[in-house]
Amino acid sequence: MFIDYAKIDVKAGQGGSGCMSFRREKHVPRGGPDGGDGGKGGSIFIKTDRNLHTLIDFRYKKIYKAKRGEHGKGDGKHGKNGPNLEIKVPVGTMVKELGTEKILYDLVDDQQEYIIAKGGRGGRGNARFVTPENRAPRDWEVGRPGEEKTLELELKLLADIGLVGLPNAGKSTLLSVISAARPKIADYPFTTLQPHLGIVKYKDYNSFVVADIPGLIEGAHKGKGLGHQFLKHIERTRALAFLIDITDENPEETFNVLYKELSAFSKIIIQKPYVVVFTKSDLQSDDFKSITFKKVKQVLIISAVTGEGIEVLKDNLYLLCREEF
Repeated sequence: MFIDYAKIDVKAGQGGSGCMSFRREKHVPRGGPDGGDGGKGGSIFIKTDRNLHTLIDFRYKKIYKAKRGEHGKGDGKHGKNGPNLEIKVPVGTMVKELGTEKILYDLVDDQQEYIIAKGGRGGRGNARFVTPENRAPRDWEVGRPGEEKTLELELKLLADIGLVGLPNAGKSTLLSVISAARPKIADYPFTTLQPHLGIVKYKDYNSFVVADIPGLIEGAHKGKGLGHQFLKHIERTRALAFLIDITDENPEETFNVLYKELSAFSKIIIQKPYVVVFTKSDLQSDDFKSITFKKVKQVLIISAVTGEGIEVLKDNLYLLCREEF
């Protein structure tokens, strides 16, 4: 199951308390203070792992607590620090504090690690309070509490090319042909209910990643259909491929609807380079003529069933994500 949002509570460990103690030796009846300091509470770290692809683990566990530090002991022994807690998330995860839109961390590389809740400082033992005027202090400190936060985790897929189109435009079929991905394919709208990633091998040793985004409909930027839930994943892509069914009665209007929805959702998206691709050319009629759009440099025609135009499409997509189009 693909989960791209989670809310978690994190609480770092409290610091251990300092110790009040005095040396007691056979020939030193009134030894000085020797209370040790408490250990620092465990901190909580968040770290990316490229082997993870969803936030589903956070559906079942939502509270994360690090252990406290040990209390100080006599004979000048300090308490051990509490062990740190590591939370692993997929690459592409953003961390926000609940109630704000401020992004604390945007984790886009593998093995990135940040501290999200600091452990509390350990309290000082009475040995720390010795002064010339007070040689036998009985003062000590309680350990400080660790940081406590409620965080939002939001996953945005990382891909080179995002496939955009109306439901049943042929996005999933194309992805299954050009990569090893196996998304669900059927002849009805909204077959794809979650994003899919596929690695496309290109020529010798090159490759690029393509994301199949669930179909958009008019009003998607307002949350209609599956719009709000998946439009955000397109923001991460380097470039876009608009897929339009070749049997569409008004393809230019379809393109305008898709472009308008992306523009309304985010101005960042429409600044990306893109290409328009007509799918299902095996269904085109004999009197079909090439279609040109305003503001579109090139229109490609393919058939995932017969393989027509697939290699040309891969050439263009590779150049597109390398900004050489």
